Amino acid sequence: MAVGRLSLHPKVQRSLRRPLPPEAGKLRRLYARFRPPRRLKLTREGKYFIGITFGVGFAAINTGNNLLYLLLGMLLSLIVVSGVMSELSLRALTVVRRLPPRAQVGRPHLVEIEVYNHKKRIPSYAIEIEDLRAGQPADKRCFFLKISPRSAQVAAYRRTPARRGRDHHIGFRVATRFPFGLFEKSRELAADGELIIYPAVDPVRLPPAASGQRGGAVGAVARGSGDDILTVRPMREGDDPRDIYWRKSANMGQMVLRERARETQRNVEQVLDVTFLGETPDDEWLQRFERRIRDVASRAVAHLKRGDAVTVRTTTGERARANGSIGADPILRFLALLEAKPAEPKEDDPAPSKPSRSEQEAA
Repeated sequence: MAVGRLSLHPKVQRSLRRPLPPEAGKLRRLYARFRPPRRLKLTREGKYFIGITFGVGFAAINTGNNLLYLLLGMLLSLIVVSGVMSELSLRALTVVRRLPPRAQVGRPHLVEIEVYNHKKRIPSYAIEIEDLRAGQPADKRCFFLKISPRSAQVAAYRRTPARRGRDHHIGFRVATRFPFGLFEKSRELAADGELIIYPAVDPVRLPPAASGQRGGAVGAVARGSGDDILTVRPMREGDDPRDIYWRKSANMGQMVLRERARETQRNVEQVLDVTFLGETPDDEWLQRFERRIRDVASRAVAHLKRGDAVTVRTTTGERARANGSIGADPILRFLALLEAKPAEPKEDDPAPSKPSRSEQEAA
């Protein structure tokens, strides 16, 4: 959950400003330090209104008509009122983002945006919240028509991720066009958040497991408390009478018990090659890599649903393990954050030998 607070206090403004990296230019750093706390943008109607205001002002100066001066004063007062009322709407707002615990490629999820109005008597009107993500366009927004004093409003937007990995949320853009729609006043708030996007999972049909051995390790099946019957034996003192095999007992003329086989869990290991040749991987290799991750994730989930224990291992030594009791989250998270790595040169490769002096002279 990420929280952004909108306030006019200078200390709060300085704390909300995100520091730029050292490599940023001096002009950008200077602008980030002295940039205004609000941004003002003209709407299409506002451009027409400003044009009409300039026209009326020009006519009033040239003609000296008092009615034109009165009209000019009314137009200018509308601009002042618009600035004051929009500022009151943006003041004392807290924005909270609630991310889902997990998300998956190709499956839509909801992100909740809650706005709380801390003002005692003045409501906020026509508030638009844009959720800002690092390196991605701000295409998701929520609109709040009215937020009453000392109350909160909740809205949500739907998003369908297209890529696995970390999804960084960096803040909010709070804007309003209240009251006349002539200007759009906005302010950016810093509110970090992170969501791990799991790879897509396709339905996979696995071959049936061997009966009585649930795909366990190679070896003898041990006695235990499973569902499969291993053998029968005569009943001894102290045995549980619930295990009496009545049908066999009637045929054999003595009490016999069922010896049950121990339920063994099948251990499935999947290996994923994450190394590429050269300095950077090409697009075709990256596409194959993503398809391989999707296939491994699909098979891992299918094995876990069957009750198997799954281990995913990479060629570089990284691994993740999961079973039916903890679910597929450890493996899906591991695959979501997996990155391709360059292949290390082999030590036994012979180094290119330098030509001798006689060979150079012969050449």
